[in-house]
Amino acid sequence: MSVSNREKTMLALTLLTLLFGGLGLTARRQVERYRQVDGRRRELQTILADRQALVSQRSDWEAQYASLRHLMPVFAPDRQVATYWLAIMDRLANQNGLSIVRRQVGEEKLVGDVYEMPIDCKDWEGSLEGLVRFLYDLQAEGAMLDVRSMFIRPTPNKPALLRGSFTLYCAYLREGAPPAATGENQP
Repeated sequence: MSVSNREKTMLALTLLTLLFGGLGLTARRQVERYRQVDGRRRELQTILADRQALVSQRSDWEAQYASLRHLMPVFAPDRQVATYWLAIMDRLANQNGLSIVRRQVGEEKLVGDVYEMPIDCKDWEGSLEGLVRFLYDLQAEGAMLDVRSMFIRPTPNKPALLRGSFTLYCAYLREGAPPAATGENQP
């Protein structure tokens, strides 16, 4: 059985078509994978640049921390501090006509050498002016009180009255706390 030139050419073209088709499918997957890897690389480069910018500002952060550290109250290691912060919050709320109906004290967490304790005010009520004055007074209290999340909605029957919730974070130090974080690994 002899194969003619025409059949050889057709066989060669068929094999070439199959080869290029397989190569095309493989290359397509590789190009897609390359695009994914390149996108991830760009994302990581952006994150790295942001973090390097933060590290380059280390002296500024340390200076700001040193200036604010003396404003934070220092408590004994065994003292319960929730009543201290609740008293300040209640005093400022009453002073500004804000009524805090439900509140819950969160768990104390150590962040660096500063302790943070969240107070979740699940339901408060007051006027816009009272709320603004309350938030201003919290800010004027110093570097130790911070509202990080707040939800506000109008009261359906009383348009001048607002209701909502917020989370107040209280920062403080403990006596005999670990030394200030230097950013270096210590054994």
